[in-house]
Amino acid sequence: MSIHVVVMGVAGCGKSTVAEAIHERLGYVYAEGDDFHPQANIDKMSAGIPLTDEDRWPWLKVINTWMVAREALDENTVVSSSALKRSYREVLAQNVPTFFVHLTGSQELIQQRLNERKGHFMPPALLPSQFAILEPLQPDENGVEVSIEGSVEEMVERAVAAVNEYAAKVASQSQQAE
Repeated sequence: MSIHVVVMGVAGCGKSTVAEAIHERLGYVYAEGDDFHPQANIDKMSAGIPLTDEDRWPWLKVINTWMVAREALDENTVVSSSALKRSYREVLAQNVPTFFVHLTGSQELIQQRLNERKGHFMPPALLPSQFAILEPLQPDENGVEVSIEGSVEEMVERAVAAVNEYAAKVASQSQQAE
């Protein structure tokens, strides 16, 4: 069974950085979730307009289709996606075992990091709207919260360790099933 990781959280929390690190350190096939957005979504966010659920459903379904295709090839994947609501995570996890790594931190810390970020279409002004709709992982969801406090390297280490722990659990369960 393959491992499919969605690195989730609000804009500026470090999703791409962590997803790329999982790709580099663990060899998972990587996709940048933002690359799946249609141009209309990018234009909307660039203009400072938050996306609606109707804007997000097709985007989430495309990411899910990508993961399902990789599952058929028995490839482990990691993708970045805000996945702010449980209903979004349910779409992402349809027909594919998905492990969510929710990067968490204070709005102040993330705002500071967003203000320092250059060349991204997501304006820092949209951060409050993301926190407003954020539904943290629930105990019955397959995932873990990882703090973004400290250095980027510390955050990456915590996330990679969480994925390794999950992968070991999946391997153990699959051996027991044989």
